[in-house]
Amino acid sequence: MTSAPDPHAVEYLARTDLRAAQLRRLQGLFSTIQGRNQFYTRKFDAAGVNIDTFDTLDGLQDLPLTTKEELAADQEASPPWGTAHTEPLNCYTRYHQTSSTTGRPLRWLDTNQSWQWVVDCWKTVYRAAGVTSEDRIFFPFGFGPFLGFWSAFDAGSQIGALCIPGGSMSSETRLGLLEAALPTVVCCTPTYALRLVEVARATGLSDLAHGTVRTVIVAGEPGGSIPATRARLEESWGARVIDHHGLTEVGPVSFECLHAPGALHLNECQFICEVLDPSSRAPVQDGEAGELVVTNLGRSASPVVRYRTRDIVRVTHERCQCGRTLARVDGGILSRADDMVCIRGVNVYPTAVEAVVRRFPEVTEYRSTVSTRDSLRALDIELELEPGTADQATVSARVAQALQEAMGLSVPVRVVATNALPRFELKANRFVVADSTERNKSAND
Repeated sequence: MTSAPDPHAVEYLARTDLRAAQLRRLQGLFSTIQGRNQFYTRKFDAAGVNIDTFDTLDGLQDLPLTTKEELAADQEASPPWGTAHTEPLNCYTRYHQTSSTTGRPLRWLDTNQSWQWVVDCWKTVYRAAGVTSEDRIFFPFGFGPFLGFWSAFDAGSQIGALCIPGGSMSSETRLGLLEAALPTVVCCTPTYALRLVEVARATGLSDLAHGTVRTVIVAGEPGGSIPATRARLEESWGARVIDHHGLTEVGPVSFECLHAPGALHLNECQFICEVLDPSSRAPVQDGEAGELVVTNLGRSASPVVRYRTRDIVRVTHERCQCGRTLARVDGGILSRADDMVCIRGVNVYPTAVEAVVRRFPEVTEYRSTVSTRDSLRALDIELELEPGTADQATVSARVAQALQEAMGLSVPVRVVATNALPRFELKANRFVVADSTERNKSAND
């Protein structure tokens, strides 16, 4: 199989040279999986595609797309792992699974070699964020089968940074460890970074804004690229927020550099990335919103080819101030195609709600609930406010007015008691659809 180009050089290649490097690696991937990966061998044969003669990246559009539903069905038909693996099962050494926030989790396996590729992708995140062997990286959560920060932990140790685990601890204990270990970098979800701020203020255990942390790397949720959430994090931690995103079944896809806050470089050194119209599946132009579709080039033991991420993005190919020629996702992940619900004719996304609510410093936590009333969907917002907030009715009215202006939708907003809403360590579930069939229907409307 063709070896990976030097990531330090390929990030700055001319686009024609980058595409040539991608084609060579894609041809190597196809020669590795053809006949050995049962899932893709069947899939390509059924589509009448001969990948042995694949000689242009434009030919990708002739290949079938891959969906999460297909992979889940494959695992159901051939439990527990399915058939989308290339090597004999006794070669696999790592197990992870998706977060299952929208259904049954996918189970994913890696060999030592394919796992090292995942780790190398995370090294790109660190390198772009300016994280080096001189740093101390704190991971304040229990890892479980969640892929994201396992790979971040391994990557941190491989670059020579001191990696500090924070699993099986309360938030108070983690704040104490943060004070003792003096990390310079924290890796967690945006939600949990805000939760630590909340606990620190309530307990007086730590002054995060004047601590040693200079960089907070967030993933797992879109909050790092939502301006209001990002601004609150940076002010509360006194640190630069670096966003990143990936998927268990895909790997770490994107990273933020120091020159373009709130934008994500697509790691085209390790992925082929397409942006397609979700309905027609035709490529969209730069600046138009579309669904991100990815093919990973170095994870041949458990690859995905033309995988529909369901992430809606807006891409530009203009050269970044950092000098990288990689495509850039402006504004991060705009939404997820399967998160949209239609409320009285208005398409509502969780990110749109968060972008409004996080503008109000009085709000410590919130929850959006979609329910059905008289055969129509309705949206309600619950807010928890900072203890001691004097005029709660005024705050809730201001939030309701801001939601009306941003979405063109009148939304009931009410204040609930302190600690009435759940707190989250990994991915938050603040957008609750009371009937799951409504979410499935809305995703196809």
